[in-house]
Amino acid sequence: MTINEAQDAVIEEFEEFDDWMDRYQMLIDLGNDLSPLNEKYKSEQNLIDGCQSRVWLQCDYEDGKLFFTADSDALITKGIIALLIRVLSGHTPKEIMEADLYFIERIGLRQHLSPTRSNGLLSMVKQIKAYSIAFSTKQ
Repeated sequence: MTINEAQDAVIEEFEEFDDWMDRYQMLIDLGNDLSPLNEKYKSEQNLIDGCQSRVWLQCDYEDGKLFFTADSDALITKGIIALLIRVLSGHTPKEIMEADLYFIERIGLRQHLSPTRSNGLLSMVKQIKAYSIAFSTKQ
């Protein structure tokens, strides 16, 4: 599945709910469904700067693709990183660097987040893109 196909699937899922309380619940459910992050990766090195909540992001490079695992101490934040992983994990650094993450606006996520969570979302995207840049030299 391409990044855009994954984004379109997320948009379609979120369109099923008119009420933002239901969408927040969906984010919480996505976070709860996220595979647990190995405790060894909950390190200062993997903490994302700029998030009010604690968010750890681990990136692994396998066969030319990046695979992300993550965790957070806040339910909605964990759901947000789960969404980003769902869309971006398993793609090449080049695909991730060039991705236009239009699903964030289309599902109304940015406008329904508090300013601090919105800044956290931006920090998560920046960290994922930074990993892409770092690993692009291995291709």
